[in-house]
Amino acid sequence: LSMAVPPRRIEAFDNSNIQGAYPVAGMVVFIDGKPVKSKYRKYNINTVKGVDDFESMREVVYRRYMRQLEENRQLPDLILIDGGKGQLSAAKSSLDKLGLGYISIIGLAKKFEEVFIPDLSDPQSISKTSSSIYLLRKIRDEVHRFSVKFHRSKRKKGMKDSILGSI
Repeated sequence: LSMAVPPRRIEAFDNSNIQGAYPVAGMVVFIDGKPVKSKYRKYNINTVKGVDDFESMREVVYRRYMRQLEENRQLPDLILIDGGKGQLSAAKSSLDKLGLGYISIIGLAKKFEEVFIPDLSDPQSISKTSSSIYLLRKIRDEVHRFSVKFHRSKRKKGMKDSILGSI
């Protein structure tokens, strides 16, 4: 990834929804290659209507790092986005808006396990057997699992709600 030093703290994001219903996102934290579950976060998508993974990613990344800045909390060495160029570009625009464009960020697309870096049109060629890609996939799979689990939970709860229950 052409980083000066290996990333110790990696934060990863993924969105989850079904046709725009119950849109949520999840964020996981890995420190020194190990998950730190107490630092995982769940996000309800507030500003996006319908199916728009790019805007959902933009919102969540902005909210996360705006709060980190406000509370003077630790920032990651690397941000991993579950998705390709579109999701990566949306997340990067939020970082730039916050003045955090210097944080390394990548997108990891599922279909061909391609790693995308901002401002490069072609994916990076990382050996499919390298320990680096193995770790990135592990993190991507964990954030995907976490966000889908949150989405299912929210959807299940929402299906029990009724108009009469809100009266």
